[in-house]
Amino acid sequence: MQEHESRATTYTTLAAGGDFRHELEVKRSRFITVLRRAGTEDAARDLVAGLRREFHDARHHCSAFVIGPDRTVQRSSDDGEPAGTAGIPMLEALLKRETAPGVTDLSDVSAVVVRYFGGVLLGAGGLVRAYSESVSAALDRAPLARRSRRRICSTAVPHAAAGRLENDLRAAGMVMADTSYQDRHTVLRIAVADNAAAIAAASDRLLQLTAGSAELNPDGTEWINERLD
Repeated sequence: MQEHESRATTYTTLAAGGDFRHELEVKRSRFITVLRRAGTEDAARDLVAGLRREFHDARHHCSAFVIGPDRTVQRSSDDGEPAGTAGIPMLEALLKRETAPGVTDLSDVSAVVVRYFGGVLLGAGGLVRAYSESVSAALDRAPLARRSRRRICSTAVPHAAAGRLENDLRAAGMVMADTSYQDRHTVLRIAVADNAAAIAAASDRLLQLTAGSAELNPDGTEWINERLD
């Protein structure tokens, strides 16, 4: 749960798992792009530090990252390249990435481009294109996930009725969270879209399924992941 709830209730990020890598060659220079899902600045900077150790003989380790549902944290570094030719184009590739038609909501992503100089000068324009294209090409191939903030709502029902009610809720399209068992009843938890209309609709559905005997109680929020194919 976020300390301060964001304005955004959904955004796109990298699918959970390991780093994603892609290499591009431009006039004999090697541009090795590494993408990592990173929810904090420390996590994003850890990627840079690790790649400096791994590719210790490379000339440049340029980086950019964007963090938070509202994309409030944005940083970039040229790491010795001419000012504005690496980090900013990389950051713009992240910020302008369309995750759906007309939607630019990619976040919690750290990108590092490791460059091995190939002996041919690319010029400022060539560097801008190379760093931007390196990140864009990596994103073209990287698996993505949708993050959605859900309102967690709970209802307490008799043990004997819990199994059937849970099945009915799933059949009605509800997303179930964890279930807890107490002395006198079972607590079912439902993850509902974090808006008043969705919560009201879920409450009405619960009342219908239980003939008015069970109430839905909103209780906090959680972010859930949905893989995008």
